[in-house]
Amino acid sequence: MPQELPLTIKDAAAALRSGTLNSVELTTGILKRINALNDAVGAYVTVMEESALEAATAADQAFAGGVDAGPLQGIPLAVKDIIATKDAPTTANSRVLDPEWGKGVDAPVVARLRDAGSVVVGKSTTSEFALGLPDPEKGFPVPRNPWNTAHTAGGSSSGTGIAVAAGLALGGLGTDTGGSVRFPAAMNGHTGLKVTFGRVPKNDVVPLGYTLDSIGPMARSAYDCAVMLEVMAGNDPGDSYAAGVEVPTYSAALTGTLEGVRVGVPIPYFFDADGLDDEVRDAVLASVEVLRGAGASVTETVVPYARQAKEANSITMAGESYAYHRDNLVRRWTDYGRFTRLSLGRGALFTAGDYAQAQRFRSFFRRAAAGVFSSFDVLITPTWAKPAPRSEEMSAEAMVTAPSFTGPWNLTGLPAAAVPCGFSSSILPISMQIVGKPFAEATVLKVADAYQRRTDWHLRVPPLAVHAVA
Repeated sequence: MPQELPLTIKDAAAALRSGTLNSVELTTGILKRINALNDAVGAYVTVMEESALEAATAADQAFAGGVDAGPLQGIPLAVKDIIATKDAPTTANSRVLDPEWGKGVDAPVVARLRDAGSVVVGKSTTSEFALGLPDPEKGFPVPRNPWNTAHTAGGSSSGTGIAVAAGLALGGLGTDTGGSVRFPAAMNGHTGLKVTFGRVPKNDVVPLGYTLDSIGPMARSAYDCAVMLEVMAGNDPGDSYAAGVEVPTYSAALTGTLEGVRVGVPIPYFFDADGLDDEVRDAVLASVEVLRGAGASVTETVVPYARQAKEANSITMAGESYAYHRDNLVRRWTDYGRFTRLSLGRGALFTAGDYAQAQRFRSFFRRAAAGVFSSFDVLITPTWAKPAPRSEEMSAEAMVTAPSFTGPWNLTGLPAAAVPCGFSSSILPISMQIVGKPFAEATVLKVADAYQRRTDWHLRVPPLAVHAVA
């Protein structure tokens, strides 16, 4: 990276402990990059320079005093702008959200990261209310892909994805209801983890789908996501969905070997869906061979009813998001962005019976997925069917009709990581998805880390980021 700043949390943590870099220098370098690039890529809606430098100073003082809170101490991170932070407003990138929402409050996940010594540098852009597409008329920054700013950065955790890829943060928080951590990770070329539903508490986060939402780490590498998740995960009494499941030391599982790991490759739907790009399919299948070389056993399989699972997830999201926004849609229709209001309005077209049927199918599909996982530790699929499309090609209709390889795992609540695995002929990132059993994030990350020890796709940097601040 330019200015010789570390690219990963792991390398930055080592530099901070060796004394070759301090957190104020690291944070100042990140803030300079944000100043140079944010207008071009739209990663942040709010930059928290003053409080970030205060946190960096505190981290350096702690190091000097012999206090080491762990690998996130002194590390600059981004927080998606639907997650409450006490020192910056939360807007959900919308003119509709009450300005008092979350005022003066840190969401538990943010509080945990701060307690671990991390430095929050800003609130990252999101699709409005984590849904829809940017509407430039509403005055928020428009997120753009740093590999080619004419292309989408993915959503809804767009800004965090951009920030990690372009070196405007070393990691950050996203939320995922149908793919919103994995989509921008795939489009921008880094690692993103959708956690098991209930693994990370989501109170003080603006909801989209009550029974689908999760908060996940986004960073360069599987290791970086692992050390973030060690801090983020765990029960919280303020979230009735949060699970009381023990939090393992995820980074300890990253051994580099996959001996004994059973990998399933579900060909129907995931590798033969209409709209799947040949370059994406070939890159993911080539990555499977890398996993085989790391010691994994690999077998083709079938995930039954995957196509229907995508639809059931969409219906569930539509119904639950409409329930949250219904009154404001009636009173403040035009205050919503034009794409968001249409996406939310779809929820009014489904009946209570449609929602109930989707939940009946959900129970059935969970059992079917559990049956598949009785023979495998992880499944490998493409994360997204195509490299990042041009922004003008994105539409609500395209998102509804395209295949989704991510949504079925929100429906089941299973963990899934997006991992860079190549580039298209147009020099846009390609990503594979690693799906695991409930609360088996350690296995998902183990597989991702083993792949990343043998490849360097996750370490590639967009030319825009190099040239803008060189």
